[in-house]
Amino acid sequence: MDVDEKNKIRRKLADEIKETKTKVSKYLELSQPISPENAIGRISRMDAINNKSVLEAALREAQSKLIQLKNTFQKIESSDFGLCKICKKNIPFGRLMIRPESELCVNCAK
Repeated sequence: MDVDEKNKIRRKLADEIKETKTKVSKYLELSQPISPENAIGRISRMDAINNKSVLEAALREAQSKLIQLKNTFQKIESSDFGLCKICKKNIPFGRLMIRPESELCVNCAK
């Protein structure tokens, strides 16, 4: 992988980290506990509880992705960056631009 490709991936990672941090903040705000003193109907309360569960799952996923992105950003200068963890072949540049946190090539990820 050449220097230009690494710089493009570095910028992509920085953008993804920023975007994911924004999502985490939004999900944290939206998944606040539902106050029992709010005067909403039983069905509306059940919908709110269900929505809260969905938001909490999205929050966990976004937090996990953020950790992966930050770890990848720290590893970008290592000699094995861009190599598949299993077969040790180069992960295609296009795959890294789509999923910069990828640690496996397409064949090994199946």
